[in-house]
Amino acid sequence: MKPIFLFLCSLLLPVFSARAQENRPLRVACVGNSITYGALIPNRDRNSYPAQLQQYLGTGYEVRNFGVSGRTLLTRGDLPYIQTSEYRASLDFRPDIVLLKLGTNDSKPQNRGCLASDFLSDYRALIRSYRELPSRPEVILLTPVKCFTDENISDSVIGGRIVPLVRRLAYEDGLAAVNLYNLFGDRWDPATMPDRIHPSSIAAGRMARTIGEYILRNCGKPAAVYSATLPAPVDRSNFHGHTRYDFIMPWGKTGEGVACRLVLPRVYAEGQPWVLRARFWGHEPQADIALLENGFAIAYCDVANLYGAEEALERWDKFYGLMTRAGFSERVVLEGMSRGGLPVYNWAARRPERVCCIYADAPVMDLKSWPVGSSPEDTRLMMAAYGFRNEKQMRKWSRNPIDHAAALAGTDIPILHVVGDADTVVPPAENTEVFRERYEAAGGTRMEVIHKPGVGHHPHSLTDPDPIVGFVLRAAGLYSNPCVRPVPGNEFRSAAGWVPGAEWHGIAEDITATLRRHAERADSGKRLRVLLLGNSITQGFGGCRRLVAYKPGREAMDGAVGDSSCWESAGISGDKTQNLLWRLRHGTYDVVRPENIVITIGINNLIAGDRPEEVTEGIEAVAREAARLFPASRIILFGLLPAGADSSDPLRRKSLRVHRLLAERKAALPDNVRYVDPTAWFVAPDGKPLPGLYSGDNIHLTAEGYRVWSGRIAALLEE
Repeated sequence: MKPIFLFLCSLLLPVFSARAQENRPLRVACVGNSITYGALIPNRDRNSYPAQLQQYLGTGYEVRNFGVSGRTLLTRGDLPYIQTSEYRASLDFRPDIVLLKLGTNDSKPQNRGCLASDFLSDYRALIRSYRELPSRPEVILLTPVKCFTDENISDSVIGGRIVPLVRRLAYEDGLAAVNLYNLFGDRWDPATMPDRIHPSSIAAGRMARTIGEYILRNCGKPAAVYSATLPAPVDRSNFHGHTRYDFIMPWGKTGEGVACRLVLPRVYAEGQPWVLRARFWGHEPQADIALLENGFAIAYCDVANLYGAEEALERWDKFYGLMTRAGFSERVVLEGMSRGGLPVYNWAARRPERVCCIYADAPVMDLKSWPVGSSPEDTRLMMAAYGFRNEKQMRKWSRNPIDHAAALAGTDIPILHVVGDADTVVPPAENTEVFRERYEAAGGTRMEVIHKPGVGHHPHSLTDPDPIVGFVLRAAGLYSNPCVRPVPGNEFRSAAGWVPGAEWHGIAEDITATLRRHAERADSGKRLRVLLLGNSITQGFGGCRRLVAYKPGREAMDGAVGDSSCWESAGISGDKTQNLLWRLRHGTYDVVRPENIVITIGINNLIAGDRPEEVTEGIEAVAREAARLFPASRIILFGLLPAGADSSDPLRRKSLRVHRLLAERKAALPDNVRYVDPTAWFVAPDGKPLPGLYSGDNIHLTAEGYRVWSGRIAALLEE
């Protein structure tokens, strides 16, 4: 039956493509439990993950929420989803894409007994009910998210039993699957999951982006297939919902060959990218799973017990030839954990033109650090692999990974290391830090290190692999910059400086209502002199807004440019460039015609991990949108205010990088936009913030800081 099923799946592609050409949005049905419904999320109609997915996908899609709290996938569960009116409504919707996210409530004690016997068959029946619709939708399985409790709803059951069943179903039935389980790491954060089970509006936004990117990258695209130019597989198996192919690469005089593995994504990303993983196949696979979902193949060519010696490099040369002849990218991502760093770096030094980037996790960078002195058996095998006659000869060896630092510094290969600061097996001080010191001394600028405080050699990777995946996508030129994609915000916390009970959409609507009141005053001859656009720092000016409770800068701005009837703050706490972009496009701000506009945005993007180059693009996009909306206004673009305790603070370095980029590119800004770098107003020559201007976080301003800023703005207005 399986070949017939896969054949039928292949027929979905032209049908999906034909629907995309029709004059209607593609319909997306979000099926699930309370997490899909948006339980406990303020203003869930706008902040649940389906609502935010609608905004992320845009007008080419129609997303509907069919979530029902408490419901199970199991038909013998206490509250089966298939018995709900929402289930019947989801069928009547005739969706083109169905997102199935069930399983959390199946982890409850009263439901667990049916998991082994019923879960797969019940899921298949549910899928069949959608697949048999006239719309013949594409079905995507979403794993449950991690919960931070084992009371009633049990994360140990979700992660240990239900997620593997979902992935098994995806593999056996050729279905797409998106891993949401690792999305929120392994440490509970009340801002992400307030009750330890239900994602907040902020977390729902993260879900929406992950799912939205998967849909945009994969839906309606041709399926990846195993190339006939590769050796015939000797086995096929399940790799977390994807198909793993095992084959033998011819090798050696005896012809015994080398064991190789290849896992294909459901759909290849542009250029057919791939990862060559060294050693410890399948260990901490979350980054590999996420890269598969992003269209990368994951490959393995056995170089065990060779420790990066010549034979390992020759094997990889031949394997690389097999892969590139099969159509895979000529620039491969190298991934090495622990001793896997040895072949990764030795091969990269030999073949730098073939390397897209390097991700190394607690990597061995010097044979003298490991295995020598740590593992006698590995030391014996390593000596044999390299042909060293004695330890003295080994210690004179000058082609360890640390010895390649200068050569790799002369390439354009991005490098990422993830290390545990308490690692005593492969100490960073003897490996990663030695390499980085030599690399940077030779002029290298493309290396970054993620430190895990208090963590030893294990566990490898990151529970939430997003920083690793983002690094690889950027290196491969496949990263979708969120800073320029307009989406509404999802802030909800009272600490945002709002009146109790407010959430982002209510705050945004309050700004629009406030601007309408200003427009009414303009009709009587009192035109708005200044409109301030930004995030919480701009919000701190307060203005006439009714839902902002904290206004430390209002008095200063009143004194600098006139009372608040002639100026207004349109800042929202937590906003990033993409949120301000959305507000400019959807907030009807052009009901007012301000003489001047001041834009200060971007710091929250940097805090969230966006790169300075990406943030700069977002700031420029905001400036262009403001210039389009207000062609007659003079626009002052500050970008972002300096942040951080001193010049060595990572946040300060990144903000300075943004300003360097803005200065280099200011000539390309619209004619009515003037870029001004505000750094010198707030920072002393030694790099430290001027006394009294910043609050304790070195990001937000005090009343005195607002006085300085207001005075500078007023001076610019008079020029």
